[in-house]
Amino acid sequence: MTFDELRLSQAEYAKALADKLARKMSHSLAAAKGADFIPYTVREGKWVPAGPVGRSSISWWTNGFWPGEMWEMYRLTKDEAYKEEAERAEKMLDEALYNIDALHHDVGFMWLISSGVNFRMTDNDQSRKRALLAANILAGRFNPLGFIRAWNGNRTGWAIIDTMMNLNLLYWASDFTGDPRFRKIAMIHADTAMKYFEREDCSCNHIVIFDPETMAFVNNPAGQGYASGSSWSRGQSWALYGFTLSWIHTGKKEYLDTARRVAKYFVSQIQDDWIPRIDFCQPADVDLKDSCAGAIAACGLIELARQVGGEEAEFFFNAGVNMLKAMDENASDWSDGYPAILTKCSSAYHNGDHHIAMVYADFFFIEAVRKLLGDEFLFW
Repeated sequence: MTFDELRLSQAEYAKALADKLARKMSHSLAAAKGADFIPYTVREGKWVPAGPVGRSSISWWTNGFWPGEMWEMYRLTKDEAYKEEAERAEKMLDEALYNIDALHHDVGFMWLISSGVNFRMTDNDQSRKRALLAANILAGRFNPLGFIRAWNGNRTGWAIIDTMMNLNLLYWASDFTGDPRFRKIAMIHADTAMKYFEREDCSCNHIVIFDPETMAFVNNPAGQGYASGSSWSRGQSWALYGFTLSWIHTGKKEYLDTARRVAKYFVSQIQDDWIPRIDFCQPADVDLKDSCAGAIAACGLIELARQVGGEEAEFFFNAGVNMLKAMDENASDWSDGYPAILTKCSSAYHNGDHHIAMVYADFFFIEAVRKLLGDEFLFW
């Protein structure tokens, strides 16, 4: 079956999900009305920012996903209320954009799907400036030995798999400006990720530490996973979707081949109930899930199916749809009184934030539905 045939086979389900999203998200938007923060999770039935009670840092890495989610819903519904909220939240991020001490490797998450999408959809010149400034900030984190450094402080040799998704800000900057430097930096980092992050079983490390002066390998700590050498599921989903997108932006076949391998590994780990565990190597008697990893992977699998053909496309597409259906039925709250959608999200294995709502999970869930509906506008 072609990709369009696969997609049309799920048209009725996609339309039903879109209708549910329209109803649900109208309440989600209303719950955020007048807030002086950007939503991250839900406590006692209400949106709250990341961090402890009180306003979190505006520089928190997830803060671009709320305006991104609003743009996703605007594309689904054409309701101006979503556009207005997206633009309001984007302006709030200006405080972060000029606080260089607090910025990090995740500026793509913060400004590509907020300002970048706004500019591409509305030609807003201020959004263009924000996205280009963010791209220059990300490029400035590049170690010329071959990687974009993660975080700040004394972690000068740290690189993480999450950055594969942030590279898309650099691809956009090169496409828009005609300056190849941004793309070169992104591809050098992606090449490093292929070499040092992917393991023999096609799983990926979350973190790799290099000597920043020589790029000698130092260590691969557990990060947000169960242990060093284990398989944090959200890290696998960042790799799956990230390498797929790098293939789309560059045409480098090695990226597509890497995405295929990681995708097949990912699918092999989830076929019991189609909702990923936090870590695929966690103890068998620990039933901790991360539907956020599932939503990201579903997007990646559906997009990967579009890029390949034959039985492989059908395999990837069906796996993505199976995950969406599992999350829809077993890891969602569709009631009017709860503002988020996905409920079994977990920020990391070794902390207490298990089976909660997280705004970026909902972003990717909505994005996957939009892909099923045939909207080919790529936020990334």
